[in-house]
Amino acid sequence: MSELAAMSLTQRYTVSFGTIVYKEVSRFMRIWLQTILPPAITMALYFVIFGHLIGPRIGQMHGFSYMQYIAPGLIMMSVITNAYANVVSSLFGAKFQRHIEEILVAPIPEILILLGFVTGGVVRGVLVGLVVTATALCFTELHVNSWGITLAVVVLTATLFSLAGLINALYAKKFDDISIVPTFILTPLTYLGGVFYSIDMLPAFWQKLSLGNPILYMVNAFRYGMLGVSDISIGVAFTVIGLFCVVLFLFSLQLLRSGVGLRT
Repeated sequence: MSELAAMSLTQRYTVSFGTIVYKEVSRFMRIWLQTILPPAITMALYFVIFGHLIGPRIGQMHGFSYMQYIAPGLIMMSVITNAYANVVSSLFGAKFQRHIEEILVAPIPEILILLGFVTGGVVRGVLVGLVVTATALCFTELHVNSWGITLAVVVLTATLFSLAGLINALYAKKFDDISIVPTFILTPLTYLGGVFYSIDMLPAFWQKLSLGNPILYMVNAFRYGMLGVSDISIGVAFTVIGLFCVVLFLFSLQLLRSGVGLRT
């Protein structure tokens, strides 16, 4: 009897899931100069330009210096973009090179494939978030108000955008398709999600319009975890984030099971 045949179903599923996660993590760690280091450099430029040059002219926001106020938003922005980019590039690359077929024919359920790719995206998002946080500490002081809220928001947000990246990759038919969503949807929503300002500064109409931006809830929930201030109720923020995670997870799982973008 072979070693594989001697394994229980749970052991086989555990090995399969661990293999996918290992592949995803090792993929972006091999090219850390392209995946981990650039966000730190980009955020350092944000801190220099907005923090040192523009911040003193803006003054304090909610009792914090401008640099302290924007730091949580910049960290969250890096988590969002890297979690999304990891899954969309990895899955589409597997489709393009046609080695996704090796995973599809393996005797493992689609939910494990989904969890494996999403976990890889979450790991990269959290790791980049830690690197950017270390960069932020070189420019300003940060004191965590609630570790539980901070960690929960980071993991949920990375999960949500890993799922979004997977959906984009499934529907994409060429390389240009994986850049449309980040360019025309993700980037505008991120910059208009309260990263650089409080929505209290906006006129009433634009405040209400901003409430339709899901990234606003993630940025504010994370800012509350870090600084203890938020434009949005924390309960409402977690409800919105959790709801989006559940909807995207179920939708992604259905796409995988129906073979959308995978089977010709």
